[in-house]
Amino acid sequence: MADLTHNCAGMPRRDFLQLGLGGVLGLGLSDVLRFRANAAASPGANPQLAKAVGKPVNTIMVWLDGGPSHYETFDPKPDAPAEIRGEFKDIATAVPGTRFSEAVPELAKCADKFTVIRSICHKDPNHGGGNHYLMTGAPTPVPVACGAFVTFHPSFGSVVSHHRGLRDGMPAYMTMPQVSRSGGPNFLGGKHAPFVIDGGPNSKNFRVRDVVLPNEISTGRAAGRKELRAALDRMQRYHDRLAEDPAVAFDEYYQQGYELVSSPQAQAAFDIHREDAKVRDQYGRNDFGQRLLLARRLVEVGVSWVTVYSGGWDHHTKLFDAYKGDHVKNTDRGVAALIRDLDERGLLDSTLVILLGEFGRTPKVNKDAGRDHWPHAMSVLMAGAGCPRGAVIGATDAKGYAAAENVYRPEDFAASLYTKMGIDHAQILHTNTGRPVPLVNNGRLIKELFA
Repeated sequence: MADLTHNCAGMPRRDFLQLGLGGVLGLGLSDVLRFRANAAASPGANPQLAKAVGKPVNTIMVWLDGGPSHYETFDPKPDAPAEIRGEFKDIATAVPGTRFSEAVPELAKCADKFTVIRSICHKDPNHGGGNHYLMTGAPTPVPVACGAFVTFHPSFGSVVSHHRGLRDGMPAYMTMPQVSRSGGPNFLGGKHAPFVIDGGPNSKNFRVRDVVLPNEISTGRAAGRKELRAALDRMQRYHDRLAEDPAVAFDEYYQQGYELVSSPQAQAAFDIHREDAKVRDQYGRNDFGQRLLLARRLVEVGVSWVTVYSGGWDHHTKLFDAYKGDHVKNTDRGVAALIRDLDERGLLDSTLVILLGEFGRTPKVNKDAGRDHWPHAMSVLMAGAGCPRGAVIGATDAKGYAAAENVYRPEDFAASLYTKMGIDHAQILHTNTGRPVPLVNNGRLIKELFA
């Protein structure tokens, strides 16, 4: 079974909180609420972009940590030598002339509902750098001299939170079951850290931490604000040295926490057990599939950005065995179900679904039947929010070594997704010391996504 908590850098999930790449900070709900003091509803939004996009767009990012193989997913090379093409055959999809790997048959069946970009590439072969680049749209800063000032970039979700703030009492940015190493707010501060939904939603006893009244406080006692305040203030926190000090006044904001945990609407959104059993079956009765279903429920009630984190994609050894196993099957089934479900509910036009990791994998299969890090070619799936249906953007060369047609950078990807969400990617952010930082540095739109 794939290791879902480590990659080849040997970093356990808890250690990610120590890295500072992107200002990792995951907070309990009470912390998020208390840091909203000065957050405007939508600072810096571009009305023209929002009008062009139409309805407000929410995003579900499915992050495959470690780097999924483009060969064994959306860019097979059946005519390449065996040591490059690997063990899997290519199969037909719902789009004539477009072929995927046989490892993703469910996504192949609904390929007429999404776009695959085969030509995003960069030059950072490291997990930390690649994660930062594809989670923020900015490369990892490299000091040019001893003592040089380094500014890490806020994640996409934190930037969206910065622009949108709370919507109907719900945090703008959520992630499950953990924060990716570059998924934090950095200089935007703790008020834009993600609300972390941990635990296994496939469990019968699953409930979202901090969105139910603590066990020691009954509904009746909740009217006693002193007891509720004390319980809310004990909710779990995560800190990081690059985010602002979270020790700020709680007095004005614990009432928001009370309203959320006592709200029937909020309880319904987070209670996955209320979902129809047939729909739950379609996503797959496993934690990953049920997290995707919960993500759909959250964007339905207005959460702007949800990241679903999936580890275990760093296949230096036994890649083909891994891609025949449940980990890949659950991903294929769950993401296909999410796209179909959003489409059937009329939500796909206002929801952007993204599936990606930090890079692709090496063309040549190594001696351990695996593939190594390869940032020069990768595939990214994008569905909804006006992305063309059944499209393939760009191409790699005949053996998949490098993006060769309509080549795009992570900055272009970032500019495009921000534009889809009605956010001006050309704006300038400012650190807490007043230093100007471009939201996206010289990003250009992936024009095919707006055709």
